[in-house]
Parts: sequence; C-alpha cells; structure tokens
Amino acid sequence: MASGNHPLHPRDWALLIALSMLWGGSFFCVGIALQELPPFTIVFYRAAIAAAVLLLVVWWGEIPMPRGIVGWWPFAAMACLNFVVPFSCLVVSQTYISTGLASVLNATTPLFTVMVMAASGKERLTAQRTIGVAVGILGVAILRGVDLREAQTGIGVGLCLLAALSYGVSALLARRHLVGFAPLTTATSQMVAATIITGVVAAGVDQPWRILVPSWPVILAVVALGTLSTALGYVLFFRIVARSGSTNVMLVTLLIPVTAILLGTLVLREAIGARELIGAGVIASALLIIDGRAMAWLQPRRSERT
Repeated sequence: MASGNHPLHPRDWALLIALSMLWGGSFFCVGIALQELPPFTIVFYRAAIAAAVLLLVVWWGEIPMPRGIVGWWPFAAMACLNFVVPFSCLVVSQTYISTGLASVLNATTPLFTVMVMAASGKERLTAQRTIGVAVGILGVAILRGVDLREAQTGIGVGLCLLAALSYGVSALLARRHLVGFAPLTTATSQMVAATIITGVVAAGVDQPWRILVPSWPVILAVVALGTLSTALGYVLFFRIVARSGSTNVMLVTLLIPVTAILLGTLVLREAIGARELIGAGVIASALLIIDGRAMAWLQPRRSERT
C-alpha cells in the first residue's frame, strides 16, 4: 500500500473528486431520510443496500471473499471504524446541528488521520501537511459560512469529532491489515460486516419493523445512499487507498463541501457568491500545500533569487 506522504497522481485526484461528489451527496440524502426514518435504521439500510449490490458484483465476477474468523476480523474491524461508528455519529449529529457545521467538523478527518499515523510511527508529522490540513479546514469554514454559535451544541459537535477520529484510526487499520486485497473485495467484505452490526443495533434501538413505510422521496434517498454513496463510493475509496495511501484518501473530506456547492449550482441552479469562491480558493491552496508539488516547484526559484 502506498504511503500517504507523496503527491497524488492526476488519476487519483480525479477519483478523489468523484468520491467527494458521491459522499457530498450523502449529507443531502441523509437530510431527506431523517424526515421519516430514525438514524440507526438509515445506517442499516445504507449498509444493507450497498452489501447487496456489491455481493451481486462479486458473485458475477467470481471474486474471492475472505474465509473463516481470521479472514473476516480485519474487515469487521474496518466496518466498525470506517462505517458503523463514523456514519452513525454523523447521522445522529445532524439531529443536533446543521449540515454545514457537520461538514466543517467532518473536514477535520485528515488532521486526525495525520496525528494517528504519526503517533503510530507509520508517517512523519510534517509541518507542510499539518499546515495544509489546517488551511483546508479554514477554507471549509469560509465556504459553508457556519454560525459559530452552533458549536454550543456540544453533543452534535462531539459526535462529528468522534466520527473524524474513527476515520483516522480506520486509515491506520487499512494500512496495517488490508494490504494486497482488491478494492472490490475490501469494500464488499466491509459492507457485509457492517450490515450485520448495524442490523443488530437498529433492531435493538429503532425496531424498524414498527416504522411506517416511508414516502418515495425518502425511499429514493436511501437507495441513492446505498448504491451510489456507499457501494460505488467505497470501491473508489479502497482503490485510492491501494494506489495513494490511507492518509491521502482522507483529503476527500476537504473536497466534499466544494463539490456539494458545485452540484447545487449545476443541478439546483443555486448562485455562487464571493464567500463560496473565497472558501473554494482557500481549500484549493490547502490541497496544493498538502500535495507538495507546488512547494517543490517554488523551491528552485527561491534559490535562483539568492
């Protein structure tokens, strides 16, 4: 598995942007689903639909799956840290705070990932990457125009930060135990394990069999969550992990608010103001700092002046 400290290939940037579009749309779909469904039921439906779609693909392609407890435990752990805990926290947090603040707090994921990797000794905590992530979080805050008074809602804020930390720990787990697996195998195995875990949680907390059949908009939102944001999204996620490393893939959380704004403009004809342009520019600058190539390009020119 690739290290997270080198510049991304242009193809991986394209995959990262595509993933940000899929995951950026999930905040919108969750907002619709929460109108009629409880949080843990949404998490379960998302996992179950994704698992069903991916299992069909695996069966059609005759792709091998893990066997035995020893073979499955890394994927079960990954399901908890990379899906069950963070997505449950994010869904529940949106019942306390706005989507805008949730997306800003979710953008702290790369910072937590860098810290976890550094603490484990897997990667160096470089000033360049840390500054780049901090600038990116600032850009997201500008882009979303968050009212800081919302931060007084401690439960929602705490849940979002717990989700970001969980994603960071999952990056370390992927680095240590999921090397060499095909992205489709990893995504499918994770979602199968997540379906079982979230099914138990939803049955104990929400008792979904007692819930009335939701409306068509909610059904379509949940199906989109399962098929696009999850099934396709996690295949892209693990492909980027395999190619460019666990730390780099977490940069998607900085891109999600940008693509959400762009989708709103292109699909819903929403206007883009100065705040959005400034925020997107700050995020772009942060990604250039993190990527490193811009700094390397400027370095020889500094030496030329001296």
